[in-house]
Amino acid sequence: MGFFYLFFLLVSISSTTNACDRCLHQSKAAFFSKASSLSSGACGYGSSAASFYGSHLAAAVPSLYKSGSGCGACFQVRCLDSKLCSKTGTQVIVTDENKNNETDFVLSGRAFMAMANKNMGKNLLKLAVANVEYRRVPCDFKGKNFTVRVEESTQKPNYLALKFLYQGGQTEIVAADIAQVGSSSWTYLTRSHGAVWDTSRAPAGALQLRLVVTSGYDGKWIWAQSVLPADWKIGGVYDSGVQIDDVAQEGCGECDEQIWN
Repeated sequence: MGFFYLFFLLVSISSTTNACDRCLHQSKAAFFSKASSLSSGACGYGSSAASFYGSHLAAAVPSLYKSGSGCGACFQVRCLDSKLCSKTGTQVIVTDENKNNETDFVLSGRAFMAMANKNMGKNLLKLAVANVEYRRVPCDFKGKNFTVRVEESTQKPNYLALKFLYQGGQTEIVAADIAQVGSSSWTYLTRSHGAVWDTSRAPAGALQLRLVVTSGYDGKWIWAQSVLPADWKIGGVYDSGVQIDDVAQEGCGECDEQIWN
């Protein structure tokens, strides 16, 4: 996968990506009473989602879920009832798709209550649906690197499925390749669903990984020179040694004048 492929990919993505993610948006948010309803969602994070942002999880509408590339995106969300809710709100991470367009988000109960002023959480829950304002923000996993998990659907030696965890920054993964460590012969991965990528042509031995990350019109390569050891195990979780901390550029200067106060 070379420069011309990357250029074509970025042009294609820029024509379909929901630009100006960092703008302020107003909508509504509902909640699930159990966070497990979101951790088992379309992104495929499963039990790993419990370690994300204190289980402040969210299902997002298709325009934010983005056919799975929005999985792992982080948002600052606050409700607009000043009597019940704080000015800062809370940060959530997308783990599922919300196909009901009546609200942009369905939050975990914990995330929904976190928008409330002190001792007002139960009162906020009684609303069931709240008017909210939100914007996308960079994800920060406080010292954790970008990590991959070998999924149980993997079948050695050829079929390999990887789940991407702890994606920092404010970008989307739009392409991924793997190769044997030290080799320049790359095998592309395809998005199986949500945060899970796979291939039926897995190289043997220890593996390296490279990603194309983008948002708006900007994009770049991220290269993890050693991700899976030669004796990798199904169900194993492996630190890539790198983290994505970029905040990709977007062609929406009007958003920079908006103030969160």
